[in-house]
Amino acid sequence: MQNIRTDLAVEAHEMSKKEAKNTSEIEGVASEFEERNGISVTTVKILNENGSKILGKACGTYVTIEAPDLKYNTETYEKVCKIMADEIQKMADITSDSVTLVAGLGNRDITPDALGTSVVSRLIVTNHIKTHLSHLLDKNMSGVCAIAPGVLGTTGIETADIITAITNKIKPQLIIAVDALAAADINRISTTIQIADTGIQPGAGVGNNREGLNEKTTGVKVIAIGVPTVIDAATISKIEIPEELAPLMVTTKDIDLIIERTSKTVADGINMALHKGITLHDIECFVG
Repeated sequence: MQNIRTDLAVEAHEMSKKEAKNTSEIEGVASEFEERNGISVTTVKILNENGSKILGKACGTYVTIEAPDLKYNTETYEKVCKIMADEIQKMADITSDSVTLVAGLGNRDITPDALGTSVVSRLIVTNHIKTHLSHLLDKNMSGVCAIAPGVLGTTGIETADIITAITNKIKPQLIIAVDALAAADINRISTTIQIADTGIQPGAGVGNNREGLNEKTTGVKVIAIGVPTVIDAATISKIEIPEELAPLMVTTKDIDLIIERTSKTVADGINMALHKGITLHDIECFVG
């Protein structure tokens, strides 16, 4: 596949088909498109090593939710939260007895990379209450822990090592990792949410590969959730930059607003998935 950086499986699939001049499915890849209440949902399944090699992604299921007016439309936000919750629940068996660790990846001091840390601040964390004061919680609320582990440059520790150490201590049944992504299409910046059951490769979209955070490295199922916040300048300019040079990633001028609103959407989708029956109004009462 052509050397265009993207974390989105749907884009990798589109580019691979275009490059192959093929309108049918690639061997080892299956895709399905549908609209749910006016929201576009594309599911790409990478079925084998051939599909993985062609798309440059791990085998598994990637669900892409696209809503161009997500930043501004309250009704769209509510629909996307519901779709997110449904997809997360399809990927994992979440019960009131479950314990989930949500990891907000990224650098809180760099706005385009602050999605994960912002999401963590809006979660309804309950594990400590279920452990000591379970009678105060609704029976449908599961155990939730959250961590924003920082980045290698400020901690000196690989993110995957931090998450694995915490996992070994609290023994969750599920990890949800949230991170900012890189896209190839500028129209997908802030309007797209990807949910994958494959785990995550921190920094892969910007050419900064770190140790993977997945079931193999943690021993626990990992669902990765991300929103594209940056795009490679070379993709926009269509100028080929030598591989030995660091990529120049660019974002939109309203990135502060994007992080604020998309992190709320992602957090509330996770809250609805982990605490069955909870409403958006209930969430506001908990986190404000």
